[in-house]
Amino acid sequence: MFTAAEAAGLVMATLEGHTGAHDPADVVGGALAKIVRALPERVAPAVPDLVGDTEPRTAARAGQEHLDRLLAACGSARVLRLSYRLGDRTSVMEVEPWAVVLRHSRWYLLCWSRSRDARRVLRVDRMAEVEVLPETFSPPPRVDARSTVEEHLSQGWRYPVEVLVDAPPVWVRRWVAPSLARLEPAEGDRTRMLATTDDPDWYARQLAAIPVAFRLVDSPELAAAVGELGRRLLTSGADGTS
Repeated sequence: MFTAAEAAGLVMATLEGHTGAHDPADVVGGALAKIVRALPERVAPAVPDLVGDTEPRTAARAGQEHLDRLLAACGSARVLRLSYRLGDRTSVMEVEPWAVVLRHSRWYLLCWSRSRDARRVLRVDRMAEVEVLPETFSPPPRVDARSTVEEHLSQGWRYPVEVLVDAPPVWVRRWVAPSLARLEPAEGDRTRMLATTDDPDWYARQLAAIPVAFRLVDSPELAAAVGELGRRLLTSGADGTS
């Protein structure tokens, strides 16, 4: 008999690695669908959101000793007290757990922090201690846990990113993952991309994949990286025709 953590981990890991896992007609997809139906009501919604993830996966593996406790707390809407490591510092916080999500082989807890009065996405492998408290809470309506985690992870880095794309959000979302930027409608049926990054060179390469015109707004580090990428591509193209 699987524990909730084992079942969720099996489903999420398979969804990350098997191309037919989202298809009920596929033998693996059909088996996973049965497991999802057996998961606790507030645990299962985070699982199917991983279908279709084509981003590169890291080799990092989160520690899983706390997963059973976290998943049970999500299912029963019980408040948690966490000891959370951030660099050399450990802080204690009380949170209302909403969902546990596996993204690129790393586990995250989507929750509401009572200590910070804000929504938080916490890495499970940074949790030193997890204590389930007697108090319960009223969870929010069904949330798209994976998209919420992806959007959260696009913020909080060193360099600001603001980009105007010459296409509406419904189109830009096809090219831009939630983890890359938050999208907002802009004047002229355009889209404003808002994010941050620690690696402007990497971000410039992601922007180059957008198949329509875009313009950088007050993002000097990213503008320098885009300019350098453009010069390198022009040089490469010239070399190819000589």
